[in-house]
Amino acid sequence: MVSHPQNKDGSPRWHAIPGHEFSGTVAELGSKVREFAAGDAVFGMNNWFLDGATAEFCVAAASSVARKPHGLSFEQAAAVAIGALTAWQGLVDRADLRAGERLLVQGAAGAVGVFAVQLGAQMGAEVIATASARHREFVTELGVRQFLDYASEPFDQQVRDLDVIFDTVGGDTLRRSWLLLKPGGRVVTIASDSEGNGSDPRIKDAFFIVEPNSQQLADIGNRLDAGTLFVFVDAKVPLEEASAAYARHVRRAHGYGKVVVTVPCV
Repeated sequence: MVSHPQNKDGSPRWHAIPGHEFSGTVAELGSKVREFAAGDAVFGMNNWFLDGATAEFCVAAASSVARKPHGLSFEQAAAVAIGALTAWQGLVDRADLRAGERLLVQGAAGAVGVFAVQLGAQMGAEVIATASARHREFVTELGVRQFLDYASEPFDQQVRDLDVIFDTVGGDTLRRSWLLLKPGGRVVTIASDSEGNGSDPRIKDAFFIVEPNSQQLADIGNRLDAGTLFVFVDAKVPLEEASAAYARHVRRAHGYGKVVVTVPCV
């Protein structure tokens, strides 16, 4: 079955432009926008229910955009918004992670996981992570205290008494996670198969979808500029090869980090 983007009312949105995170320069402004000026370098994400950013121009609300971190290229900045905001909102807004707590990040080498690990460590949590064995060194360097190879080390036999689980995997991994929590423990998940899951109210409560937030983006940008948070770009492709990128036919250097579609200035 092929799924299509949807309008906010749930109806199919045909011929949609994909890609909802971006970085570039402001071309034009709405009449009430005062925070930015034409020519400003920015980054952000735009509305899930509107056309995305894989094009020469895209439209975004000012409340979804922040100034691009000075130390990042446009390609790097374009790979930040969704992953970093998801990690921020999951750990801070949803889980209320506290210093000293034990955090398990499921899928730590993924686009969201790399930010969840970094932010969790910076917040003073003891970070435990699952990922492929080939990413052990990379993930550990991000701030992980205990690394679990999901293929050879069943995580539910390795850890207990967790305060927070940040799940990016879903399915059986999520179902096996609940028993690992200590009393008062919290789970957040972004796995798409959890959306609308009515059979388990815990999963419904744990699931969330990231929302644009300019203030959080600005805070994330400050951390990126300060060198306390890092973004990873695995490959860059020109706009005319975007279809290959979405089909996952692009040669990747490391297997972690984002594939960025580059658009020439017009």
